[in-house]
Amino acid sequence: MRLNSKGQVTIPAALRQKYGFREGDEVDVVEDGATLRIVHRDADRSPAERVIARMWGAAGPGPTTDELMELLRGE
Repeated sequence: MRLNSKGQVTIPAALRQKYGFREGDEVDVVEDGATLRIVHRDADRSPAERVIARMWGAAGPGPTTDELMELLRGE
């Protein structure tokens, strides 16, 4: 791997898949002695919980209760 001019590296696809990193995930770089570790920002969440959190609200705000009632009952 090579560090680019902006200080960025690309995590190889096989490692992203193995450790559950997906596009849009929030990560932290943690100093561990003489080593840097890349960890999920929500390390206490499971991969499924991180996916749900990332998708939550992705479709935009939903209809209000009044709008749903009008659609369902014509009220």
